[in-house]
Amino acid sequence: MAKKKQLSIFTIAATYVGTVVGAGFASGQEVLQFFGFFGLPGIIGLVVTTVLLAVFGYIILELGRRLNAESYLPVIRYAGGKQLGRIIDWTIIVFLFGGFVAMSAGAGAIFVEQFGLSFLWGSLLMTVLSLATVLIGFSGVISSISFVVPLLLTAVFAVSIYTIAADPGALLASLRGFSEPASAPVSFWPLAAILYASYNLVLAVAVLGPLGANSTPSRIKTGAILGGIGLGIGAAAINLSVLTHINAASEMEIPMILVAGTITPLVRLGYTLVLLAEIYTTAVGALFGFIARFTREGTAGYKWLAVGAGAAAFGLAQFGFSNLVATLYPAEGIAGLLLLGSLTYTMIKEKISRRRTGIPSVRQGEFVFETAREYHVDRRRD
Repeated sequence: MAKKKQLSIFTIAATYVGTVVGAGFASGQEVLQFFGFFGLPGIIGLVVTTVLLAVFGYIILELGRRLNAESYLPVIRYAGGKQLGRIIDWTIIVFLFGGFVAMSAGAGAIFVEQFGLSFLWGSLLMTVLSLATVLIGFSGVISSISFVVPLLLTAVFAVSIYTIAADPGALLASLRGFSEPASAPVSFWPLAAILYASYNLVLAVAVLGPLGANSTPSRIKTGAILGGIGLGIGAAAINLSVLTHINAASEMEIPMILVAGTITPLVRLGYTLVLLAEIYTTAVGALFGFIARFTREGTAGYKWLAVGAGAAAFGLAQFGFSNLVATLYPAEGIAGLLLLGSLTYTMIKEKISRRRTGIPSVRQGEFVFETAREYHVDRRRD
């Protein structure tokens, strides 16, 4: 194999975290919608989500390793079969591109709201930076994401811990008395927890699939667990800090910037820059996943598709961040549920197959058996 399996546990975990976090996560809006509005039960929901992210992150990484995946397609086809896999595939394709567009629009919105600058310049900067990173190739994607993640988590934890420590009474009062499930997208907290994990995994699979092909089984397992825990703890920190200022924060588009602003204006500015960095990591992951679905890294087609996708995304981003998110997230949630269902079915089927024959089953015509534990996807495309 041209690619050597050498990525570290830290790189795997950091890339997982960096792929999932983005404008919605760092802003606090996603966490507020799916957990904060439930009050104390939302904390339990965060535990459920953390477990789901760790388990399914590991499954995707492991399938990517076995199939030597260069994109998410082998994982989707193996888990869902040809027909369901195609449905999941095209839904993910749409969302990956749409997610890149939304991140470009999110950067534009921050330029307007926080810096008083043109939406156009923020959108253009994010598009160009993401495009330049993706043109470097998969190594550039991994390096950029893993480099930014420690900064992101440090900022989230620092703001959250300071906010909670400054007014623990307000947090306790919110946990005891605040509950507005009717304001959440889904009023049943267990379902909200599952949906949160599912739609985040739709975006993550684009990077986790090929990521798994670049490491060893033990590193994949530990990296997935640490990545899931990191995401869960980060979301919990955001949730608790938002709950500390829930009355004001629940009225804001970007609650965490309001929370950061309660410390000092300088902290508010710093967190805004961190938010832009988080948007960047998600934009890079989405753009790479979209391009890798259609063409191989290093080819002329890869470069031209990247440039074309960047130009198209920049144009579509001008429709506005909130409008794009409201349109894309429902489709993302549906795709996520299909993906989770397929992965669950595949793991159960493999477990049964191992008990009967000692090896997992492989669908004929789509995969070629190489050893008892390793599989390679047929490179023929539909």
